[in-house]
Amino acid sequence: MQNHKMAQSMTPLQQFLQFYNGLSSNNLASLHQLYHPEVVFIDPVHTVKGSDALQQYFTHAYARLSHCHFDAKTQCQQGDSGFISWQMQFAHQAIGRGKLITLDGCTELGWHADGRIVFHRDYYDLTDLIYRHLPILGWATAQVKRRMAND
Repeated sequence: MQNHKMAQSMTPLQQFLQFYNGLSSNNLASLHQLYHPEVVFIDPVHTVKGSDALQQYFTHAYARLSHCHFDAKTQCQQGDSGFISWQMQFAHQAIGRGKLITLDGCTELGWHADGRIVFHRDYYDLTDLIYRHLPILGWATAQVKRRMAND
């Protein structure tokens, strides 16, 4: 009962952050509590429609994830829309040889009348997430960034 009272006193953005910081490959079925069945989820790599498809997407994404934590930076909510900027620290076997990686990003959210998320869009630099952690592409990405900074 205490957790229910605490969840009621939290803003939807705080609930969202708390949910993601507790998410793991062991509890992905709980996504249906947070997301509306007709959710649209967009990130720099995929567009996923529907909570069942979103659960499949996260099943794949979390399969080799050994650590993931989000720290909120800035957040704003007005009506049924919200925005949260974050810094994520994660370790994934397929990226950076499983070493801890830090990524800055932000999320735009929209809530359905039933209180569940019906729109979720993540913004982050894909080169920071993947490319700079691959041997050849990481070097090439660094070179391009260095040249652009010097122009």
